[in-house]
Amino acid sequence: MNKKISIIGGDLRIKKLAEMLAKDGNKVYTYGLDKQENIIQCETIKELVESADIIIGPVPFSSNGKTINATFSNNEIQIEDLTKELKNKTFIAGAIRDNVYELLKNNNVEIIDILKREELSVLNSISTAEGAIQIAMEQTEITLCGSNVLILGFGRIGKVLAKMLLGIGANVYCEARKPHDLAWIQAYGYTPIDIKKLNENLNKFDVIINTIPSIVLDASNLDKLKEDCLVIDLASNPGGVDKQEIKKKNIKFVWALSLPGKVAPVTSAKYIKETIYNILEIG
Repeated sequence: MNKKISIIGGDLRIKKLAEMLAKDGNKVYTYGLDKQENIIQCETIKELVESADIIIGPVPFSSNGKTINATFSNNEIQIEDLTKELKNKTFIAGAIRDNVYELLKNNNVEIIDILKREELSVLNSISTAEGAIQIAMEQTEITLCGSNVLILGFGRIGKVLAKMLLGIGANVYCEARKPHDLAWIQAYGYTPIDIKKLNENLNKFDVIINTIPSIVLDASNLDKLKEDCLVIDLASNPGGVDKQEIKKKNIKFVWALSLPGKVAPVTSAKYIKETIYNILEIG
């Protein structure tokens, strides 16, 4: 491997990614990351961009639409400071907002949102599911074995999470709205809950884990939860839980975002690297 790759900003998994890319023989440049062995730390964004044709940003790229997520930087890195330098490059990052596409529309930049790649989404669901189970174990005073656990949504994360929970002895219930999903839930050995009948079942669960990125648990059905129920929301903004209402009702709640980077940064970095190699076809 002998590519020139520039990396701007990021968290611990992006730091680990830089190490892995360099170890593979790529020449790696960084800005907004700690100094690392065998990696060139650039003084300016302009220097970083000019050093390589492949520019990698954080996952997710920005939390506020104005600055680049950069855990290890002492200063804020403005998105516009990067986009004005990006011309005739390949830019790879996660959860890229519309304003970035707009800023780069005339710069002949190939923009790739890595979180839209199916292989990364599937692999990330493993560490997300493990992280959710870790939270559930830490935040409850009972074992998950024998507990009634409801998973809202039966997508990638829901499927992996249900399998793991069943493996440790939980009574696993999965909510879905589509008849074929409800059929698969039953076929896998979980208890299906039709969303139309969600309200009448909510009072039986010890733990509820949401994976749906739109409000499912609102004021009307939060009233039906057990007093000691733990609610974990894995969905991106706005999430699937009415945050104000659940706080008012004093229900134990954890909004657990970006779990792959928090609970398994090395594994997450490996998955990101493999996906980048798939994109660039150099792996």
